[in-house]
Amino acid sequence: MTGKMRAGQIIELTTAASVQFMRPIRVRIIRELDWITYDGWVWVDGYELSPTGDARARRELYVRREGVRVVSEPSNPAPTRPIARRPVVRTPLRVG
Repeated sequence: MTGKMRAGQIIELTTAASVQFMRPIRVRIIRELDWITYDGWVWVDGYELSPTGDARARRELYVRREGVRVVSEPSNPAPTRPIARRPVVRTPLRVG
């Protein structure tokens, strides 16, 4: 993986990323943390995903950038239409 990881990316982590991933996991990235590390290593904040793609747990992971495999890129949100608003009718308050 080259470049900074972006929110929404789904990555797969195996022993190529770190020896802690004997069982490969998939993670949806929240952000890449700007913490000082050894050259080629990075901290990421994300959600570990279940096989169905649901978030299991939020985790901060220390991984070797070269060992990270991007599974999917974040999808762009669909353009939204403005909500039709009803006009506001103001009536004066009657005092007395």
